[in-house]
Amino acid sequence: MNRRTVFALAAATAVVLTGCTSGPDRKDDDSTAPVPGTLRVLASSELSDMTAVLDRVKKDTGVTVRPTYMGTLDAVDLVARGRADGRYDALWLSSDDYLRLRPEAARKVVSETSVMTSPVAIGVRTATVKALGWKPDTVTWSQVEQAVTAGRLTYGMTDPARSNSGFATLISVASALSGAQSALTDADVTKATPQLKEFFKGQKLTSGSSGWLASAYRRRGDVDALLNYESVLKGIPGLTVIRPSDGVVTADYPFSSLAGTSADTREDVRKVTEGLRTTAVQKLITDTTRRRPVVASVPPAAGLDTTRRRELPFPGSKSVADGLISAYENELRRPSRTVYVLDTSGSMDGDRLDRLKKALTALTGDFRDREEVTLMPFGSAVKSVSTHVVEPADPKAGLDAIRKDTEALSADGNTAVYTSLEKAYDHLGSGEDTFTSIVLMTDGENTTGAKAAEFDGFYRGLSAARRNIPVFPILFGDSSRVELQHIADLTGGRLFDGREGSLDGAFEEIRGYQ
Repeated sequence: MNRRTVFALAAATAVVLTGCTSGPDRKDDDSTAPVPGTLRVLASSELSDMTAVLDRVKKDTGVTVRPTYMGTLDAVDLVARGRADGRYDALWLSSDDYLRLRPEAARKVVSETSVMTSPVAIGVRTATVKALGWKPDTVTWSQVEQAVTAGRLTYGMTDPARSNSGFATLISVASALSGAQSALTDADVTKATPQLKEFFKGQKLTSGSSGWLASAYRRRGDVDALLNYESVLKGIPGLTVIRPSDGVVTADYPFSSLAGTSADTREDVRKVTEGLRTTAVQKLITDTTRRRPVVASVPPAAGLDTTRRRELPFPGSKSVADGLISAYENELRRPSRTVYVLDTSGSMDGDRLDRLKKALTALTGDFRDREEVTLMPFGSAVKSVSTHVVEPADPKAGLDAIRKDTEALSADGNTAVYTSLEKAYDHLGSGEDTFTSIVLMTDGENTTGAKAAEFDGFYRGLSAARRNIPVFPILFGDSSRVELQHIADLTGGRLFDGREGSLDGAFEEIRGYQ
């Protein structure tokens, strides 16, 4: 397995730089030209719920905040690589903790002011809390781990390699189960690994964004809990939100000025920071987003428990943080099982097929140990089915085989989208012990084989377990947004856009959901 630093997501960076928008949680603007009175802000994706707050700040200060939303860890990588220089004026991330571990990123930040906070928490179905006999105020991470090990609790969380909520959750669990009294070390992670392996057997849902995770949870009835920020969980009906009594990791959402900006721009950053911390705006923040105010005179919104919790220690070095992520990706979590349903009809001939091959070849560098990858190219029908596993003992063999099959792809025939999807579901079975999904890439509309209505009937006739397998379609070429959005909505997937920007980036972004 290519154990590259998991945070160095070059393909995700390419998505931002090319302006490819892949879903509702990302808003990519053309941020290259500064505009007086406007701040170009690189912001964590969950801050897309702050529109009303930013409107109020603009009214109070006269400064417009123009955010570009992306995953916190991807944003740090962007800053570290110098790709934010001249494109953004400020950062507004859920946390700057990981940024501080990367000197090349930390030196590009010249001011940090916390705006609000939200701790990692566990949202558990109220009926499950009663069945476990838990008292929410006293539940510990060890109790959660014991319930998971006993098969009495399942949960979903975001991908720690892409989302800070997932990363903060991983740190919370590792710190608590290892008993670390200071910054996490490699020894702490090693000590906690046996319990962590048991803990992550209970993870049934993974996601690249908190929004999709919440939607997937609502759709499914076999997941008992979600691990995420308290503010996210408070917005989901039917959950009892628990902050484990032995400690949590808290997001503090610092508004940070970037080096290299002008004096006028830094003055605008100061105005916005002060505007966000006024009594009126702090109250608006906590009332509308369920995040906690940082101004002492403003009480938290109703329903937010004010009992203090220990702040669990963040890893003391980048190597420990990266090692923890690598262990999660390749050893601790359930393995992935994915069918790539790839349009290789006649319209893909030439540049489009070359781009597909390039994107898939690049993606092999991100496949995890134990991952099962099936390539299912189609035209008028499915042309072949080739399955490979990235075996920890010899990962190169599996990756080379995927690359060889990718290079052999050729374009001909019509476009049998729905028939090919049916074949993918038949190939996968239930997939209950893996994170199982289907990725559909097509450059055109369905022209042969099963029709949309027939596929709808096929899908609804599947067992409940197989209906839990989502399809993640990628818009490309002349494909129909309406057609592909329907497939995503029907199966509980999410639509990604590979047309205007990087196809590599669309494939890479899906990785957070596999």
